[in-house]
Amino acid sequence: MQNLWYKNAIVYSLDVETFMDSDGDGIGDFQGLTKCLDHLSGLGITCLWLLPFYTSPNRDNGYDVMDYYNIDPKLGTLGDFVEFLHQASERGIRVLIDLVVNHTSNQHPWFQAARDKNSKYRDYYVWSDNPPKSDPELLAFPHAEESIWEYDEQAGSYYLHHFYKEQPDLNIANSAVREEIRKIIGFWLQLGVSGFRIDAAPFLINPIGIKDPECPDLQSFLAQMREFLSSRRADAVLLAEANVEPEQIPVYFGKGDRMHLLFSFLLNQYMFLALARQESAALRDGLKTLPDIPHICQWLNFVRHHDELTLDRISKSEQQEIFQAFAPDKNMQIFGHGIRRRLPPMLGGERRRIELTYSLLFSLPGTPLLRYGEEIGMGDDLSLEDRNSVRTVMQWSDEPNGGFSTAPPDALARPVIKEGEYGYKQVNVIAQQRDPSSLINWMERLIRIRKQCPELGWGKCHILDTDNKSVFAHCCEWEGKAVIALHNFADRACIATLQSREYKHLFDLFGDRQYESLNDDCCSIPLEAYGYRWFRVNRMR
Repeated sequence: MQNLWYKNAIVYSLDVETFMDSDGDGIGDFQGLTKCLDHLSGLGITCLWLLPFYTSPNRDNGYDVMDYYNIDPKLGTLGDFVEFLHQASERGIRVLIDLVVNHTSNQHPWFQAARDKNSKYRDYYVWSDNPPKSDPELLAFPHAEESIWEYDEQAGSYYLHHFYKEQPDLNIANSAVREEIRKIIGFWLQLGVSGFRIDAAPFLINPIGIKDPECPDLQSFLAQMREFLSSRRADAVLLAEANVEPEQIPVYFGKGDRMHLLFSFLLNQYMFLALARQESAALRDGLKTLPDIPHICQWLNFVRHHDELTLDRISKSEQQEIFQAFAPDKNMQIFGHGIRRRLPPMLGGERRRIELTYSLLFSLPGTPLLRYGEEIGMGDDLSLEDRNSVRTVMQWSDEPNGGFSTAPPDALARPVIKEGEYGYKQVNVIAQQRDPSSLINWMERLIRIRKQCPELGWGKCHILDTDNKSVFAHCCEWEGKAVIALHNFADRACIATLQSREYKHLFDLFGDRQYESLNDDCCSIPLEAYGYRWFRVNRMR
């Protein structure tokens, strides 16, 4: 029987360099992260996703990799990494790492060698003497680059890059490149990781610029990666970053033989549209838009992650609704269709609405993802450029630098939020742990209840009809058991009546307050403004 541990996991994402500094140089490191594992374990986290920690010039937050087989010296050593893995495993925490193989850094030895036309590494990259005119939609960073082709004087040719020009694309059609990728996967699996988050997966299987008439079907490489991964470690998983249209999703899941998990970008965008409108219809439509996926596969649901909140899969008018509600100033927006803010500032710090959003996240069918700092309601710093606004260092205490580091403030890897209601003196782990009513203690309870409801991760989801357009109600059923959740998107109290008579004997599991118990046959359910309630169905009709 396969070990589908990810079905009921609680995933936490962090960047090592901004989490905890152990040696006072201003940069987070693996020794610091290891010391924080008790915090993560206590919170209820069962899986960590680490952003790139490889040797890198850091043109793109570590996604420009120079060496796939080593740790950036600023973050520690391979020995520190292995000790971290051991300590995480002791606490029942698995670790996923980023696999960035759509491109390398232009400082990678492969690319440096490839500039020589006679090198065996030449075909590791995609070259053209006369490249076609670029389609702006192919640019990952249209604010910074004008073309996906860059001329290299030494090579005497143009090379392909969908991201920054310092990140040349690898030629996945080259069997030697695919073999290198398998070696990278094998190396980190041998050290003990539980899988990989595949960066920029759509670009990985896009044959743009590849002229080889014998070019293989690049989509098949996803299945090849999965086969190799499973042959080395049967319980390891692949998580793909693939923000694509619904009809393209089967490319990544296959028949259950490609990716184990996909980020649910589409559902995330419809969720924010529902929050902006204070009506449930958009979220209902989003769930209905998602295709059925193989039972072995899973969605990874999130509120925010390390990049911008992208809104590129909904219409321009719908984007404007969300901008107006949550990011009205141009400085809060990015790339024309994204928001560079964390959730609490987007919601004006309104605790009831913040809780509603995370209750929804944890009850939606799939696996929930938290970004570091979400457990305490960290804010953002809009004075920082681009995506860095949501990449400030973790706030542990009211000590200088938020307890992240003893280094001078100007030596920090990223700034700490100092001022305002989200400054580290007001928002930090230590202060919230002392406060029974704090967000972190509420979040621990949410995670604990979620773990007790495997139906939400494993079960079949049904949207339930109610008589109130502001209420989203759904049920997840698994092995004869069921959990129902209701969420009121509106700023006014209501009574939601379930249209279905299939369920009875609803037992309160979790809610925004202590409600009176329901009568056995009662399908009319009171909800406060921005209220939420989870029920276990003790008996179905």
